[in-house]
Amino acid sequence: MASFAQWVSGARPRTLPNAIAPVIAGTGAAAWLGSAVWWKALLALVVSVALIIGVNYANDYSDGIRGTDDVRSGPMRLVGSRVATPRAVLTAAIISLAIGALAGLALAIVSQPWLIAVGAACIAGAWLYTGGSTPYGYRGLGEVAVFVFFGLVAVLGTQYTQALRVDWVGIVLAVGVGSLSSAVLVANNLRDIPTDTESGKITLAVRLGDARTRLLFSGLVVLTFALTLVLMLATPWAAVGFLAVPLAVRAAAPVRNKLGGAALIPVLQFTGLTMLVWSVAVAAALALA
Repeated sequence: MASFAQWVSGARPRTLPNAIAPVIAGTGAAAWLGSAVWWKALLALVVSVALIIGVNYANDYSDGIRGTDDVRSGPMRLVGSRVATPRAVLTAAIISLAIGALAGLALAIVSQPWLIAVGAACIAGAWLYTGGSTPYGYRGLGEVAVFVFFGLVAVLGTQYTQALRVDWVGIVLAVGVGSLSSAVLVANNLRDIPTDTESGKITLAVRLGDARTRLLFSGLVVLTFALTLVLMLATPWAAVGFLAVPLAVRAAAPVRNKLGGAALIPVLQFTGLTMLVWSVAVAAALALA
């Protein structure tokens, strides 16, 4: 039986900024349009957090039964380390995804019913990342999916449900958040190149190789701060987004210094914090502009 602490670890709390930051950014974009609605933002937050926990448990389950997590240098996995049964982890994934679906259904009903189809696509994407007979996470498409679902869809969906429209500010925010969110997965897969190669999990990092994956990570981080300059066209106060630069430098240090294995684990944490601080700072600037 897995302990409570092990279940929390299995939910991968280091990835929670990937769920929280898009909602903050999207709410800031809605506030820029004078249409922020706090209770819709909370519903969007429930959807986003429940989905990322659900996809993490689903990934633990699918990778665990395939044997992908039998040998790894990263944090413990519930199925791979045999501390929880596959059925228990699958149940946790289904419950999390169901909570996200219910919150998303409520949000769609009070906003636009066609958003139900978007929610269904998000849940399908969560499961098919490493589930099913041909998971796209094993074909180098994981980073693309993260950019789409936790960048474009999450930020613009949050803005749209509150303002009932999107604008260029929301799009720039969505690309910025999506880039950092993808960078988190790039760092994770960079660490796992040796074990993923051995197990046959062909991630984008495996396809690119170590050196080009490190360049990709750096490019994604730099892109977000370049977009901060674009947001300054909306309000000069968006420059507060540069407050996240020290965190980004700390996140990139192990990647830049060509470290590997467990030494790359902090990169996930500090990249996530970079995304969270950047989103809060820029969203606040837009809301107060």
